[in-house]
Amino acid sequence: MNKPIIRMDEVTRRFGSSTAVNSVTLEIYSGEFFALLGPSGCGKTTLLRMLAGLEIPDSGNIVIDGQEMRGVPANQRPVNMVFQSYAVFPHMSVLDNVGYGLKVTGVSPGEIRTRAEDALDLVKLDGYGARMPDQLSGGQRQRVALARALVKRPKVLLLDEPLSALDAKLREAMRLELVNLQESVGITFVMVTHDQEEALSMADRIAVIDEGSICQVASPTEIYESPANRFVADFIGSVNLFRGTVTGVEGITMTVASDTFADPIRVVQTRPAAVGTRVWVGLRPEKISISRRAVGWVSASESNRLNGRVEEITYLGGLSVYHVRPDLDGPLIKVTEPNINRIQAHALTWEDPVTLSWEDDCALVLDS
Repeated sequence: MNKPIIRMDEVTRRFGSSTAVNSVTLEIYSGEFFALLGPSGCGKTTLLRMLAGLEIPDSGNIVIDGQEMRGVPANQRPVNMVFQSYAVFPHMSVLDNVGYGLKVTGVSPGEIRTRAEDALDLVKLDGYGARMPDQLSGGQRQRVALARALVKRPKVLLLDEPLSALDAKLREAMRLELVNLQESVGITFVMVTHDQEEALSMADRIAVIDEGSICQVASPTEIYESPANRFVADFIGSVNLFRGTVTGVEGITMTVASDTFADPIRVVQTRPAAVGTRVWVGLRPEKISISRRAVGWVSASESNRLNGRVEEITYLGGLSVYHVRPDLDGPLIKVTEPNINRIQAHALTWEDPVTLSWEDDCALVLDS
């Protein structure tokens, strides 16, 4: 990683008796695509607005590009922001929209035109300068907003839910375009989103936020495969969660007695826990194997093997989601499987008796 271009140290923001951001310390590096991810109301947009200078911290320090931001107004910070609504001026042409920020800072008309056209070319809108916003699609208006933000050559580009107003297919296409754009311009992007798939597919690193505090900062792979706690595991993707008690530790393997299943769960330790410790075990649906139960075979005494019956099937095109009720009762277990098996004659269907199994290293021991 390069040196940090953004440093937040013990930053707190309150609104009356409510704490929106609670003592956040965070470093964002030069040239990375960074995502602030969390549910609605978790404080991620407030963090972004404090970077932009639109909100003032009650305590703590923010440093951008080596400069302390205390007392620096929004229009003098080395950042620019793309809002969720895009905020494109409807009465101005595309070229005038892009060049507006340069015009109000006194840049000459000739340079405004050159830089605005360069910015439009960068976002693949070359030749669209004379059009009005109502002649553009949603994706094109988003690119105009990006070009307007980039034309001032900020050190950091702040993106507030930049794809939320687009339909699903266009949103997927724009993810790739944003990533490619960030790589080509080489500046730091900081994006706020509540969409886990968006963050996982676009960001170099992700900060998962809950109730104003950062739960984990890591790469997408680490966030998904090694979540720091139950909240992160549950918020990122889909996970089956089982409550239990550690009953044995042997080498790197831990045995957990589940509150809901008769047989113990064997887990490769992801964090140390002594015998008697209450823990959560997390198991991703795609890590579980599902098969039709053999006729006459009823035993499920082997660790990490459960018998059950299919209660629900959700068809999602490329894969199917099976909801299985264990024979010895307990919560439904979600299992995902590619649909290559659904077209076969022996494909599973509702009420089929099945066996679920998984490897020891597929499950995670999680803190609350």
